[in-house]
Amino acid sequence: MRTLILACAIALAAAPALAGQAVTLRSDTFDADGVITLADLFDGAGAAGKIAVASRPGASAVLDAGAVQSAARRAGLDWANAEGIRRIVVRAGSDGGVNAPSARGNVEILTYARSLSAGEMVQPQDVVWAKAAAAPSDAPRDAEAVIGMAARRPLRAGAAVSNRDVSAPQVIKAGDAVTVTYEAGGVTLALEGKAMAAAGIGDTVAVQNTASKKIIQATASGPGQAVVGPAADQLKSLGRAQYAQR
Repeated sequence: MRTLILACAIALAAAPALAGQAVTLRSDTFDADGVITLADLFDGAGAAGKIAVASRPGASAVLDAGAVQSAARRAGLDWANAEGIRRIVVRAGSDGGVNAPSARGNVEILTYARSLSAGEMVQPQDVVWAKAAAAPSDAPRDAEAVIGMAARRPLRAGAAVSNRDVSAPQVIKAGDAVTVTYEAGGVTLALEGKAMAAAGIGDTVAVQNTASKKIIQATASGPGQAVVGPAADQLKSLGRAQYAQR
């Protein structure tokens, strides 16, 4: 009997810990009452969805992704966060996040939470939803349209967000020296070249190989850096908001 008990104890110690219920982060995260729950953040939260993880004192709240992941784990949920998201923006809303006009005719628009300098990248915490009498003609319908973009000019805190305020940030200019990297299966190759055009992160850029003079198509990944192969495919699959959150 003692031998049987010991064998069972060893088997239990060697067994991996039970994984929590797998959940996925909602594409649009919002709450209707100022209390942010796991159901507001995740699809498939089930009974744990009613657990509150944070409050939203204003029109939006920015949550630390690591803290959210820990809270989900304590509730028996498993969010892998394979995209490496660092922050989660939760805004006021209901019924799928549709922002309908209020009874007084006001509408919800994106505004700048702080003043931005020309060329500064818009971060998730830099925009919040607020009420206004009317929206700009080119007002973005979602924060992701401007997050990760660069300010064209100085932008004032509290001002309404419009698409003409921002443009894709350029990390490579025409004529820049560029290192193009390929990584797969533990093998890393790199070559030096010259950019034939300007590009932002995730954009395709033509690079002339300094040695062979041949032109290859690569994906801009940072200042003076570009990638080809699997890394390029992964970079293109991410939105600008996720670039900014990394």
